[in-house]
Amino acid sequence: MAAAHPTIRKVWVNGGYRQHLVEHAATLGIDMEIVQRAPGTRGFTPLPKRWTVERTYGWLMFHRRLARDYETLPARSEAMIHLAMTDLMARRLTNEATISWRDPTPRD
Repeated sequence: MAAAHPTIRKVWVNGGYRQHLVEHAATLGIDMEIVQRAPGTRGFTPLPKRWTVERTYGWLMFHRRLARDYETLPARSEAMIHLAMTDLMARRLTNEATISWRDPTPRD
């Protein structure tokens, strides 16, 4: 990741990552922070940074082509993500309701 994206300086990762990966990221100039649940927590609890990512995935799933993973080339998937996020931003700027492929009737 450091070679492909040299401007990345901080990443948040799941609790499954180990300390040796944090140390390796530090040698590359990347601050890797492990996001973990609070000790003793039971059931569902949204994790601060992870929740942001999961919410974004949810927004992307409103676009059927991304929800079904039809693309065979990573570049096409990336292009579809750019289109989906552009659509999301345009709808927010114009206060237009988001029409979902899951909803049989359009919202007014």
